[in-house]
Amino acid sequence: MVAFGISSIATADALSKTLYFGIARPILYAISILMLAFGLWKYFRSQGICSLEEAKQQQRRVINTSILVLTIMILGYIIFNYFILELMGISVGLPWEEDALWN
Repeated sequence: MVAFGISSIATADALSKTLYFGIARPILYAISILMLAFGLWKYFRSQGICSLEEAKQQQRRVINTSILVLTIMILGYIIFNYFILELMGISVGLPWEEDALWN
């Protein structure tokens, strides 16, 4: 909304806090986990692991790949949410510097 000139940064900040700490956050987490599971399913299907028997035979590969993808997703979330967005907010003048993770 700020990019289109419809609201100010303070209004967008207040709206984001309302949505972030409201019902939208768990819904978006659930959607993200479902999309991750669907992506892993499609990946393993393309690699020839189409049945439970094949998945049992390549159990180590399935588990290692799933853990790697989950770890990358969590680290990406932490880096993006707590470092990149925080630095961008501070650079545009939002009062986040005193509450920054590194302080």
